[in-house]
Amino acid sequence: MEYGKTLAVRATPIPGLTVIDIPVHGDNRGWFKENWQRAKLLDLGLPDLGPVQNNISFNRSVGTTRGIHAEPWDKFISVATGRVFGAWVDLRAGDGFGTVFTTEIDPATAIFVPRGVGNAFQTLEPDTAYTYLVNDHWTPNAEYTFLNLADETVAVPWPIALEDAELSEKDRQHPRLAGVTPVAT
Repeated sequence: MEYGKTLAVRATPIPGLTVIDIPVHGDNRGWFKENWQRAKLLDLGLPDLGPVQNNISFNRSVGTTRGIHAEPWDKFISVATGRVFGAWVDLRAGDGFGTVFTTEIDPATAIFVPRGVGNAFQTLEPDTAYTYLVNDHWTPNAEYTFLNLADETVAVPWPIALEDAELSEKDRQHPRLAGVTPVAT
């Protein structure tokens, strides 16, 4: 993890999906960061997320892989401990449908994910805590859109082969891109 980054946002090939460099301050005791600082992020052009829920996914093993899920809300993703390979696929209706972006995330990096963009990650270190703020509450009736992690069309370059990764049976059964109904925008 890099200490002392300047707070900055970077665009990606997926409209609205933004990488955020977060300053992390460390010393012999550990480190500190402002993970979400509304005024500073608004000044950099991020939308006002208005978080209503904070979720944490703790992943014990290297290679734990989750996704690809597009939720009906926006997300601000970061890592509290560990490191992940993140993958995003635009599942919204339009010319960008199927566009992929990947990057590694550690505590000095965050990602803003607009609703309708599929999100997945694979842990690269043990005991990784993946955390995300959302701007709507989870409900059992929420309409998700799913894409298979192994879809050949989007060809996510997973650092750990999916045959060797820890996946849920549900994630293994999601449809390929040709079978996905694009999310209405």
